[in-house]
Amino acid sequence: MQTEVHTSDEASEIQYDQTNDRYVFEYDTDGSATLTATVVHALASIADTDVSQGEFSLYDSVDPDALERLFASKADGSDRTGGHVAFTALEHEVYVYANGDIIVYPPRSQRRRPPN
Repeated sequence: MQTEVHTSDEASEIQYDQTNDRYVFEYDTDGSATLTATVVHALASIADTDVSQGEFSLYDSVDPDALERLFASKADGSDRTGGHVAFTALEHEVYVYANGDIIVYPPRSQRRRPPN
């Protein structure tokens, strides 16, 4: 698997998984960024969109508050260990997992086709 790694302040590491034609991000539950901020900045970085100029709102795709609540700690304080949510944003397929993985697939029209 070939992986290009790009760094960004908001999304700690952006990894492109060439074999599966997807971007892989990690949400740091101990970091200062919220899950929704991590998702927004991840999308902005790969879709070349300036979130500070209002070019993109996560509300167009998913309720950010609900996304935060889905993966927040349980009532007893323990971490969520299972589950995921999927949605489309900026024509990218986004999968957010309870373990902190964020997988983003480019639009179908931009996906690379494996050689025959």
